[in-house]
Order: sequence, then C-alpha cells, then structure tokens
Amino acid sequence: MLAILYDRVRPDEKMLFERAEALGIPFRKVYVPALPMVLGEKPEALEGVTVALERCVSQSRGLAAARYLTALGIPVVNAPAVIETCGDKWATSVALLRADLPQPKTALATDREEALRLMEAFGYPVVLKPVIGSWGRLLAKVTDPWAAEAILEHKEVLGGFQHQLFYLQEYVEKPGRDIRVFVVGDRAIAAIYRKSPHWITNTARGGEAANCPLTEEIAQLAVRAAEAVGGGVVAIDLLESERGLLVNEVNHTMEFKNSVHTTGVDIPGEILKYAWSLVS
Repeated sequence: MLAILYDRVRPDEKMLFERAEALGIPFRKVYVPALPMVLGEKPEALEGVTVALERCVSQSRGLAAARYLTALGIPVVNAPAVIETCGDKWATSVALLRADLPQPKTALATDREEALRLMEAFGYPVVLKPVIGSWGRLLAKVTDPWAAEAILEHKEVLGGFQHQLFYLQEYVEKPGRDIRVFVVGDRAIAAIYRKSPHWITNTARGGEAANCPLTEEIAQLAVRAAEAVGGGVVAIDLLESERGLLVNEVNHTMEFKNSVHTTGVDIPGEILKYAWSLVS
C-alpha cells in the first residue's frame, strides 16, 4: 500500500488522491501532524504500507516523517537526503558544483562585512536569498551598497538563525521567464515557462505558466541536476542566460496544479506510478 503523507490538502494533493483511485493504486492518506512517531514502533496508520510519497508543505515536518518511515524500512519519495539537500539552497548549490553543472555565480557569507565585500565583487545588482525558503519569498534584488547595508541589518536584527547566513547569487538577466522542468525518476516528463514582467517569475508570485518544449538539452540538464541531489521526484528551475542554460534551484515537493493542463502531461499520475514501482 502507498501512503501519501500530507499536512495540508492543496489542489495538488487532491489531484494525487483522485489519480491514485483512478489508477487503482491502493493508498492511504496519512495526516502527518497526527502521526505518532515512536522509534521502534509502527503506528496503525502505517500498517500494510510498503512505500510512501511525502507531500508536506512544512519542510521540517516532511523531513521528520521521511526519516521516521525510513527507519521503519519504508522507502519514501523523496528520501530524507534529497529533502535535506533540496531544502537548503547552499547544499543544493554545492551538490550542483560537485556534479559540474552550470549555475549562477553563487557565494555564502556568515558575516555582514564579508557579505558586503562579496556583493561589491559580484557587482550590483545582486540577488540575496534565504538559505531555506520557497515560493519566491524573502528574495531581494539588491541594487546598491546602501540597500545592501539596510537589508543585511534587517536580516541580522529581525531574522532567525537561518538569516545569519547570507546566500548571494549574481543577477541573471532573463527574457521575462524561467523554465521549470519536472523530473520523475530518470526522466524529464514535462516543462513549463513561468512568465512575468517582475524579475521573480514564480507562479506563487503571479507568474503565468505556459508550455515549454522539452528539448534534449533541457531534459538532459534537468535529469543531471536531479541526479546531483539524489534523484526521485523533483522540479528543476532553469535560467536562460547569455552563457546558456543555468540550474537555479531544485525543488523536492513541487506544486504542479498549474502545469498539468498547460503541458498536457499527467504529472500526478507519473509521480504515483514511479512511487508505486519502487515496491511492485
């Protein structure tokens, strides 16, 4: 039996439930906040479960549940190591570097003065991101040293410990869009353009989805990026730049509700069939 782990039922999770029923895959909805996780014990909710699909909105909650199920011998999509890497932008960048994949120029500083020095070296504008975060939140396009000083001071004074890490990337001029590629196992199954007049093109921030032809170049780069973080079911964000395609981010619990009708690909069905294939 397949367990679908969740903490909030979004349109994406509803699609997964409906497609599992349509495909005849035996599954159980497991609400993670109510799941007792006692080491050495298997709760009733997991009896008969042979594989799990982790779909929690909360990264910490999903990672904890994935670790627990793995300890019980139940394979999880995605594996804890993949969640850990994709959930930390610096860890993702390091994994991409080790795989020799093209990405924006990236650096990390743990000190405000060093962050300011790096920004000067990069040249303004520069992008400042939280190491942990999603949906395009708390991103800043820093245009000058005075803005940099103000933003860094705010992060130091108001932010939690994660905001003491200053993750910097070069600003890449985009053609009003980026590319999101959905990778399931060892296959790139679909891609979309995310278009916006704003420099942040996430659909969660108002970007519009349009079908992107899945070229061999896009597919191969996306699969290599997925392999770099440990594989499974991920979405790869690519930037079109003057020096070619760059891998910007890798997402481990991606949303797909805006991409199914856009691409014509049964993304939830492909995810479910992949997870089920791990034990059947």
